[in-house]
Amino acid sequence: MFNVKPLVFALLTCASVPAHADWYLDNESSRLSFVTTKNTEIAEVHRFLVLHGKVDAKGAAQLQVEMESINSGIPLRDERMRKELFQIKTFPDALISAQINLQPINDLAPGAQLELRLPLSVTLHGKTQTYSAELLATRLDERRFQVVTLEPVVLHAEDFDLAPGVAALRKAAGLKSISLSVPVGAVLIFTAR
Repeated sequence: MFNVKPLVFALLTCASVPAHADWYLDNESSRLSFVTTKNTEIAEVHRFLVLHGKVDAKGAAQLQVEMESINSGIPLRDERMRKELFQIKTFPDALISAQINLQPINDLAPGAQLELRLPLSVTLHGKTQTYSAELLATRLDERRFQVVTLEPVVLHAEDFDLAPGVAALRKAAGLKSISLSVPVGAVLIFTAR
């Protein structure tokens, strides 16, 4: 006679793997974007094309942003931002980190959501600042979850010594002004491995 107990045990073991697995960012399905405002009334959306991220089994979350991957839709502006603003030869990456309690996310049924408010540490241009972020986590299926910003996280250029770079961009583009405050939004998909 066929013994079902080993099969059931094996299935339960496989189903519980994501709860103890590391979660890795799906770069193709994720997006990190920000909005700049020039001459006080013209807003433009920019994004980074290359992101790396991981949430380990203890909930330590890290998102690495390759600053060279900036995409504003205008190649000359991208090159100026790489060189004048981000200074990618010295500061090639930005790092965002947080500590997440994974148990409530792991307990979600597929399609269920959970609002999170937690501190994010942002390291950019050699400086680190902490922000309070309001996020929405959605369990997509047994092996994937999504995290989105419910409200943009507003970064200030002065906090990262980026004001001189903004001034250089403003001068190069012949603009009257570029806002020093930048709202940042994210849609991040993580997959268990």
